[in-house]
Amino acid sequence: MAADLSISQAAAKAMCDALVDLIDVGGAGTLAIRSGTRPATTDTAVTGVLLATLTFSATAFGAATTASPSVATAAAITSDSSADATNTATWFRIFNGSGTAIMDGNVGTSGEDLNLNTTSIVTGAVVSISAGTISVPVT
Repeated sequence: MAADLSISQAAAKAMCDALVDLIDVGGAGTLAIRSGTRPATTDTAVTGVLLATLTFSATAFGAATTASPSVATAAAITSDSSADATNTATWFRIFNGSGTAIMDGNVGTSGEDLNLNTTSIVTGAVVSISAGTISVPVT
């Protein structure tokens, strides 16, 4: 089978819904923001310093759209009211409510998977995310 597959809007929506539904398994999922080098895969053990942990709503994302790309929008995400450490945020990992790793991404202030107003996290500071989406392209 060729590596250059195409998927329909229906497939993109189903994939997006399935992905975000994994975050809800076992209860509310979490998003852990870390420093250091992002691991090669989400199945690799975490690295770096844990800076903050934010908690998703019990249903983390709404249903994906049928647009291209298919987009699921996050419900409210509970802030971390007291960051765990002082360091530079470089990557994040999302876990489901059972503690299983679901996905990783890069952190920055613009153009990354997770954009924060600053990547300089300070111990005891509030760390928040005001909005979030996950998308799957139609190809």
